[in-house]
Amino acid sequence: MIYLDYNATTPLCDAARDAMLPYLNRHYGNPSSIHAAGREARAAVDNARDKLAALLQVKSGEIIFTSGATESCNLAVFGLARSSSSDGSHIISNKAEHSAVLNPIEHLEKRENFEVTWLNVSDNGMVDLDQLADSIRPDTRLVSIMTANNETGVIQPMREISHICRERCVLLHSDMVQAFGKTDVDVSLVDIASFAAHKFYGPKGTGFLCLRSGLPIQPIMFGGAHENRRRPGTENVASIAAMAAAAEWVSSDRETEQERRARLRDQLWKSIADVFPDARQNGDPVGRLTNTLNLSFTGIDSETMLMALDLEGICASSGSACMVGSVRASHVLLAMGLPIERARSAIRFSLGTWTTAEEIAGAAEALERIAKRTKDAREYALA
Repeated sequence: MIYLDYNATTPLCDAARDAMLPYLNRHYGNPSSIHAAGREARAAVDNARDKLAALLQVKSGEIIFTSGATESCNLAVFGLARSSSSDGSHIISNKAEHSAVLNPIEHLEKRENFEVTWLNVSDNGMVDLDQLADSIRPDTRLVSIMTANNETGVIQPMREISHICRERCVLLHSDMVQAFGKTDVDVSLVDIASFAAHKFYGPKGTGFLCLRSGLPIQPIMFGGAHENRRRPGTENVASIAAMAAAAEWVSSDRETEQERRARLRDQLWKSIADVFPDARQNGDPVGRLTNTLNLSFTGIDSETMLMALDLEGICASSGSACMVGSVRASHVLLAMGLPIERARSAIRFSLGTWTTAEEIAGAAEALERIAKRTKDAREYALA
């Protein structure tokens, strides 16, 4: 099997597994208990919080543990939009966001009388900065722009976006789920940022928010005083410990890995372009994650290509892995203004730490076989 779907999820690294194991057997206490077993668990949670805060250069109290990216994004959007300390009912975002941001904002728009401005994105996937500046109003409560797109890998100009929002005193949330561990992230540019462990070699079902000190947020769940009353529920101690270990591990050689993955990605694209001359890359060719290659195979729908790849032992995807197996035209590519046929033929290859040059060569050979079968099938149909 050749795994080229790291944006969907990553394998658990050894550092994360080692950090997790003690809290799956010996240290099983509830971190809210005051006895020795509870204190051991609490120490693990506090230590993980400190490690993540140090990596992001923030205060430990600004880290809020969650169940993953979706909850982190939901809590950020709902929590800030509904906060009694915020004025106004206007939100700004764009239609190329992940569904974990899109759906909460659409809910606020349809069910809670919020007004939403949806920014345009260019055919390269970049937000229109002039439109953003012009769209901010006195009643704008929140701007939500993801740092790196999960489908195309396009990286938004967060420094410029932050400057616009700060100048106008508007809160800024960023989904940094795909960015962390793959490119430089600066949480000082935003007021709140979302993260997920399984995107950087940690366990699934665990994530966190980084919330600027002093900024109140309304919880979206109720039942306890955990996480300083911002997110109730007994902490997932083993996974939290593993997440912090994975974050340290992936950050240790990030720049070297970026360069290595960029070379492999470009080699994969060259091989594909040789056998599929009509293939087209989607997203900014420069301002994107080095591990991500999103392209459209003209004349071949995504489902057909994914099945062909799977039969060759290659794992890839047609876009977000959060659509529960559905294969349909990418809302990200449609938001970029690409034709429906191109959106319906898109495939995302995403590389990771254990992707090798040999695997890329193997994938290239498999794609050459697929190209030949496709050509033969077309010639047969025309005969």
